[in-house]
Amino acid sequence: MSGLLERSFRTLEYLAEHPEGVPMSVMAADLQIPLSATHRLLNELAGFGYVRQDRHNGHYFMTTKLVSICLAFLSRAGIVDVAQPLLDQLAASSGELVRLAVVDGEDLTFVAKAQGATHGLRYDPDMGLSVALSCSAAGHAWLSTLPEDEALALLAKKGLGRPEVYGPKAPTSIKAAMACVKAARQRGFSMINEMFAPGMTAMAAPVLGADGTAIGVVTIAGPLVRLTPQRMEALGPTLIQTAREVASASHASALFKRRG
Repeated sequence: MSGLLERSFRTLEYLAEHPEGVPMSVMAADLQIPLSATHRLLNELAGFGYVRQDRHNGHYFMTTKLVSICLAFLSRAGIVDVAQPLLDQLAASSGELVRLAVVDGEDLTFVAKAQGATHGLRYDPDMGLSVALSCSAAGHAWLSTLPEDEALALLAKKGLGRPEVYGPKAPTSIKAAMACVKAARQRGFSMINEMFAPGMTAMAAPVLGADGTAIGVVTIAGPLVRLTPQRMEALGPTLIQTAREVASASHASALFKRRG
């Protein structure tokens, strides 16, 4: 059963990375699953409504059912109701994209956002993104709240984001990534410059629960031409204050409450 579950989740994760659809034979080869087993698995997932097949070219697509389940969970957990007004306020004052990520085990996942840019360049990645810890402002801010050995172990486990995949200044060693984490710890918030994406900068501050552990992270991200290092330094106190306000309001969210 565990093997079937693993294949099912791997298939859904694969399809999530291919919104244009994929032929079954290509999927089977990429996932290294026998063609017959892939056919049975896709039929099962389609029967439950998580996958559909294009009747014209035969390609398989992921449906929005899993997304709707996640959105329903977030809605019932109350996280958006708690955080959205605070994110909106920070987005308006900064004029940039503001997001909230929550800590879930060993992962950070973006669950809410507010866009402050009303014109010009906008940086606006999709929600549900699992954060690359080594080369993201959110990852550095979260790791800065952990004991040194725990942060090192988590970075080693999650691996490094390669510059050719992320930004040209993405750390290429654990030592370099930990230097960013140390700077975030000393500053009270993290700052990155073209580490996660070319031409993009970002900053983040941790949201601390009642016991002092991080339950989430608030980020500001935007284009380097506008969100310069100097401007991030100036926005630091406002970002930290927003993170504290989210922490204060977190008792109203079941999702935060179970982590606080």
